[in-house]
Amino acid sequence: MDAIWLSGAEWLAVLRIGLGLWWLESWRHKDRTAWFERGTGIAWAAGIAEKHRWSAVRSGFRVAVAPHPRVMAHVVVHAELALGLGLVTGFLTPVALVCGLLLNALYFTLMIHDVAEQGQNSMMALMSVVGLFGMSWQTWSLDSALGLF
Repeated sequence: MDAIWLSGAEWLAVLRIGLGLWWLESWRHKDRTAWFERGTGIAWAAGIAEKHRWSAVRSGFRVAVAPHPRVMAHVVVHAELALGLGLVTGFLTPVALVCGLLLNALYFTLMIHDVAEQGQNSMMALMSVVGLFGMSWQTWSLDSALGLF
């Protein structure tokens, strides 16, 4: 593949690293004290889920998330950190890309009424798909250095 300045594999690595930085920014801007001690993040999501137009989202949130708000707050925050670190370093990249795609799909579904959130999650999901099918872990990654995948 001919490309300007970098090779195609290097551009895919740039895309992967950029997506990882986006996940790290998502993690960085969260007020972890509020999320973990006061439960504001899950409380905010509960309000959105309760008014959601799809009953499956409302009932799913009540069953899976509402009974465990502290645990789910840690899951969300630490998942974003793990995704960011995995993608930036290129460690277990296919796993991180699939998990990121699933998390974006979950966010997209929960925030279906918010156009701004739809755009962000759609772009991140598309980047995950391109990174996955382009095998973005082949260049500038721990996966490549360790001979994984």
